[in-house]
Amino acid sequence: MPELSVVIVGGLHADARKAAVAQLLADVPGSVALHHDLATAAAGTVVRTVRDATGILDAGEAPLVNDCACCALREDLVPELERLADAGHTPLAVVELWDSVEPKAMAEVVTAGGLTVTGVITAVDPALVLPYLGNGDDLADGGLAAAATDQRTVADTFARQLEYAPVLAIAESPEADDEDRELLAQLHPTARQVPIGHGDLAGAPALGAFAQGTADGLTVPPPRRRPSSGGPLAEAALAGFDVESAASAQHPACALFPAEADAHGVSTLVWQQRRPFHPERLYAALEDLTCAAARSRGRFWLADKPDTLFHWDAAGGALCVESVGPWLASLPDAAWEMVPPVRRAAAALDWHPEHGDRGQHLVFTSPGLDRDGLERLLESCLLTDAEYAAGRDAWQRLPHAFDTLLEV
Repeated sequence: MPELSVVIVGGLHADARKAAVAQLLADVPGSVALHHDLATAAAGTVVRTVRDATGILDAGEAPLVNDCACCALREDLVPELERLADAGHTPLAVVELWDSVEPKAMAEVVTAGGLTVTGVITAVDPALVLPYLGNGDDLADGGLAAAATDQRTVADTFARQLEYAPVLAIAESPEADDEDRELLAQLHPTARQVPIGHGDLAGAPALGAFAQGTADGLTVPPPRRRPSSGGPLAEAALAGFDVESAASAQHPACALFPAEADAHGVSTLVWQQRRPFHPERLYAALEDLTCAAARSRGRFWLADKPDTLFHWDAAGGALCVESVGPWLASLPDAAWEMVPPVRRAAAALDWHPEHGDRGQHLVFTSPGLDRDGLERLLESCLLTDAEYAAGRDAWQRLPHAFDTLLEV
């Protein structure tokens, strides 16, 4: 039996996403697309459709699970994919995620279900990158929340969708200029960018186009060949994907952050220092630092909490700061065996004889970035020479300014 390949296509830019899915269905004979529409969740159900390049093959509803539309998607998606795999006629299943669903969670769900994810693609309209990164509205305000408890914003959701996928499907966009394209390139410089068109490919089949289905399952097309390379997007969808490596690439302790760049009015500042932050001065500067760039991320350490690695994640004028565990330098040697090899390797590449892997590594990307002003502000938040010389015992007596933010 030929193995089912699964590609996940996501993104808040719905027209671009639909165009990417249509392109894959056209390029890979026998492929089908599964989509769970969470817009109906308020009514208590999630609508599932399965379609191929000619139209809809099957439609149904999945009940909500714990009032969570995403939970319903998780419970329904893997069984649907298993049915396609068991039938043995479908070479490629395209999982088209609903707007605010993040590809990381679904890639991990599908892989945990024993299926093979061969690609993860985020579809992007370059002209919308900056507007979405600057949108600090809650998803709930736009009807895009995946659960009643969903507190994500448009900006942080879009940033994660963009940065997780190794492949970006780039829609044709007459409104996009060089600055838009440069911003996209600097935000995710390692991504493979594949151009896609709009036009007829962007149109999702209407329900009236739906092929005859059976009462207890979906009608599948007759056996066809394994997927062939019908184009660059199809090649990217079948190139292979490693869930564990993708998760490591997002973890602040070993993430491959963007490098320094400056072109077409867009800059990326990479700021690294070995001295800890003064907690009170950094806290006072948070608003200015958060608003200094369209996107900023990284890891940092505070003098009063020298053993804790903190994650910095800002977009849309909002900042998330959280503890992501200890610095490796704070762990006993015996505990290192429990640390993933990629984390140990990343620490070894940036090891300091006194502080180990502790350090500041913050990356700011934005059009019109005030690099000099931002560097001065960051430097002012570090311990002074006298504070640094006072030593760790004195550092830990500094005001614990982040305790409220961290809910300590």
